[in-house]
Amino acid sequence: MPGNKPNHKSVSKPARQLLFSEMLQHKRSTPTTTSPQTSPPPTELTTMADKDHPTTMDRILHKITTVSRRIEGMDASITSLTLETKSMRSEIASFQSRVTGFEQRMGLVKAQATMSRDRDQDLLYLRSKLTDMEDRSRRDNIRLHRIPENEEGADMQAFLSSTLPKLTSLDFDPPIEFQRAHRIGPKHSDNPSRP
Repeated sequence: MPGNKPNHKSVSKPARQLLFSEMLQHKRSTPTTTSPQTSPPPTELTTMADKDHPTTMDRILHKITTVSRRIEGMDASITSLTLETKSMRSEIASFQSRVTGFEQRMGLVKAQATMSRDRDQDLLYLRSKLTDMEDRSRRDNIRLHRIPENEEGADMQAFLSSTLPKLTSLDFDPPIEFQRAHRIGPKHSDNPSRP
């Protein structure tokens, strides 16, 4: 209904000011339910309420403080773990460099062992050759001529051991030992075939 609500445009400015001042006076003249002497100031009320009954806000603040302390403790633990992790990483890096050094040394030792084995084999071969050459140079070689062909049979050393004392008319005591005995040149056959 348009007639019930006054339009603020229809009320003039001086009338509005008058209404406002009347409302203020009415508020000032209305008595309050509590007297200023009996009611404590708002700060005292809050303090008394805090002492007697913790409010929800106090409980929340207490929990936040507890959580904050726990987080600080966790931060200290995390910092300690971080330092220990860094220390372990540096030790692992040191061990890795040592292992790398050991592997390189082991490779060198293996190579040297292989070279030493090859040298030992070469040395054994050279010793056997030297022994053979010394034997050949110290050997008393005797060359016998005019021994009929195929007279020695299958064992040349046995033939010489029995024949040489007869040819020289000497008694060999102990008997002569031959290291090697052989004919020089190819065997002659009775029926030479012409090419």
